[in-house]
Amino acid sequence: MNQICRKIAAACLAGLAVCVTAACADGTETGKNLIQQNKKEEKVVNLFGPMEKSDPDAENTARTAFDQTVAMAEEKLGLTVEYRTYTAENYKEKTYDDVTLERVRAGMDDLYLLNPDTIQVLGLEGKLLDLSGLDSAKNLREIVKTANTVDGKLAAIPQEVVAHGLFINKDMFDQYHLKLPQTPEDFLECCRVFQENGIETPVGANRWWLENFVFAQAYADLYNGGNTQAEIDALNSGKSRYSSYMRPGFEFLQTLIDRGYIDAEKAYTYEAIEGEGPDFLAQKTPVVMAYWGAANTDTSYGSPDFELQVIGFPSSLGQMPVVSMTGYGICTDAKNLEAAKETLDTVLSDEALQVYCETNRVISPSKNVNVDCIPALQPLKDKIEENVYVLGSNAGMKVEQWGNTCLIVRKLLQGASVDACMAEFDRLQDESLAE
Repeated sequence: MNQICRKIAAACLAGLAVCVTAACADGTETGKNLIQQNKKEEKVVNLFGPMEKSDPDAENTARTAFDQTVAMAEEKLGLTVEYRTYTAENYKEKTYDDVTLERVRAGMDDLYLLNPDTIQVLGLEGKLLDLSGLDSAKNLREIVKTANTVDGKLAAIPQEVVAHGLFINKDMFDQYHLKLPQTPEDFLECCRVFQENGIETPVGANRWWLENFVFAQAYADLYNGGNTQAEIDALNSGKSRYSSYMRPGFEFLQTLIDRGYIDAEKAYTYEAIEGEGPDFLAQKTPVVMAYWGAANTDTSYGSPDFELQVIGFPSSLGQMPVVSMTGYGICTDAKNLEAAKETLDTVLSDEALQVYCETNRVISPSKNVNVDCIPALQPLKDKIEENVYVLGSNAGMKVEQWGNTCLIVRKLLQGASVDACMAEFDRLQDESLAE
């Protein structure tokens, strides 16, 4: 659709050029000068991200929602946002993060959609603008500020807060008179009852999301009631060890594997939802884990034949959502710096976020924007609104969390000991301290 529009625009400009040429024949230069003036005044903001600007009729809801907010900025500010897109085909072996780092360091674009690890790297390098002065930043939830602050500066801001939780077949829990688990001990007891009643593997798992069990137990106290920044500073300086935080979660996973509540071999090979999803929907497995949006999507878990509830992961403080987020950042060397700031401020305004979050039915980064959710998600939403959560990604931590923990969990699934996994965390921390 956009290509067609561009062709039409080009044709119109070509026709206009003919008229201007004719006018010049009698010595009139007004039209030509007007065109040149308009061309000079045109404002463009370049955005690099993993997705192209979508067709208005596309079924990809997230893209459609983002495009709507961009359109609001374009209309309000009188500019154009040009999409520059990463594709694996174009960049071959390079990951999105690899390419993003290169482009930001070279000042190739203005706005970027960034993963937490790149936010951290680029923030420490001073390559990302401090966004704390934006009007939209004043309304952010504390969770968003914490996750995206690097070296005391707000390096990025997301359009949504992504919450992960346990997807529960409430009917199966009711059948065996089980309460929804709050603590790791509660969860193990539920698994025991299911297994004794013929459900061989109570927990459907894949190689991408098991780290959520770890985060819920590792950081429940850090993010809820403790001096969060002081604890993060101690980890970054080496006074505290990541392995000390991570050990309880890994020991819990090892127990789930040892008792057969999780099939480690299958979990290691399963892709998210595709592997464990069919058994969950067929009511052969009472528990899986996924992100908020999976409950809204018919192709995932949005239309089950049973009562679905999404709750937080078990922790010492009860059910604990695990939150992660990408964020939009501005290159400090952006060629269109002021326009980029105005664009981002508009896209992240309460007005635009209301549109985005209502379209996607997601949690807003702004505390002023509240969107109704389906009943299944209400328990998870209630926790987020109470500021009860842990972060699975935090750009302020020198050791990247989500990806590293995911990879080390896979080592556990392949038979590595908990001690060996903890040694890997120590190694990563020592490497970060040596930089």
